[in-house]
Amino acid sequence: MTMTTATTMAVLLKPMISAQRLLLFQTQKHTSIIAQQPKQHGSLLVASSVRQSDNYCQNLVDEFDPNIPIEKALTPPSSWYTDPSFFDFELHRVFYRGWQAVGYTEQIRNPRDFFTGRLGNVEFLVCRDDDGKIHAFHNVCRHHASLVASGNGQKVLGWTYGLDGALLKATRMNRIQNFDVNEFGLKLLNVATWGPFVLLNLDKEILPQQEADDRVGSEWLGSCSEFLGANGVDSSLSYLCRRVYDIECNWKVFCDNYLDGGYHVPYAHKGLASGLNLNSYSTTTYEKPCMLSFIPNFMINRYGPWMDTNLVLPLGPRKCQVIFDYFIETHLKDDKDFIERSLVDSERVQIEDTRLCEGVQRGLETPAYSSGRYAPTVENAMHHFHQLLHDILKE
Repeated sequence: MTMTTATTMAVLLKPMISAQRLLLFQTQKHTSIIAQQPKQHGSLLVASSVRQSDNYCQNLVDEFDPNIPIEKALTPPSSWYTDPSFFDFELHRVFYRGWQAVGYTEQIRNPRDFFTGRLGNVEFLVCRDDDGKIHAFHNVCRHHASLVASGNGQKVLGWTYGLDGALLKATRMNRIQNFDVNEFGLKLLNVATWGPFVLLNLDKEILPQQEADDRVGSEWLGSCSEFLGANGVDSSLSYLCRRVYDIECNWKVFCDNYLDGGYHVPYAHKGLASGLNLNSYSTTTYEKPCMLSFIPNFMINRYGPWMDTNLVLPLGPRKCQVIFDYFIETHLKDDKDFIERSLVDSERVQIEDTRLCEGVQRGLETPAYSSGRYAPTVENAMHHFHQLLHDILKE
């Protein structure tokens, strides 16, 4: 559960409820996209520039020592949250690897449904064809790079593409030479589903749908996939609504706030704290023994009849977008009064957290701050997050 939305809902469901949060981690050991770019550009100058940037960012990574016990450890330096070069380094090392949750099967429930989104500089399009198969593509028209579609629905723009990505019609091209329509379809992305979630993998070979679905649970969630499935994180929940927040802070500021073990709740959320037993709050971390497990920007919160998810999208060194999606057990989906009260309280807490996170970002950018400390009894999940992030950035 989160100390934001989840605990707010919990108060409505059962005062003084014991709060529990699952912290999930996932990574894959793949070749760095940064390392591939110089070869792609074919320029020694570009290759040298990338190596210099890579070395610079690795030095910033080394400023945090993950092996120091939490009782003695310093938090990562402020440069991890403010430096533009480090932000780009993170995109390639963290977000362009492994499985990334991007949406829900409910968004493509019917044939010809689609939704779009952006991850770093990757624009993507996910759709369901007439046979029920899910496809994902780079959302870029092969004519002059216009976005093929925006938002969600059943209408797409640009050249005419099939739901399998094939170019079906390119208008007013009758005099063009050396043009093969079979070479100008949309570029594929690897897609899979787990429970109600749709996931993309930007650097994995394109897998058949069934194989991707079979593998994504263990690769994305690791050792906690069975636990989540057994505790109601599945497709049986009814999707309710989405709330989107643009926050002027680095994506990790929001994650740190989420993972502080309720440390900030008595000060930032007085209404929430009055009905929550903070002494009962606990955090459980999972990781596979032979593979680091890491979900850098996706939180799953299951409490009572509710589930909400928080997707944190990095938009820049000091800006992120946080998408909240709400689900509820089917027997309560028509209880409008209960749902509305819960969502109103949730909205209040998100506004409070937005102010808090933006204040932290401003503090990180001042010369007065370099690194901080952890509260050992409650911030173990945050420390674990920083350790795992460090390991990925060192690969």
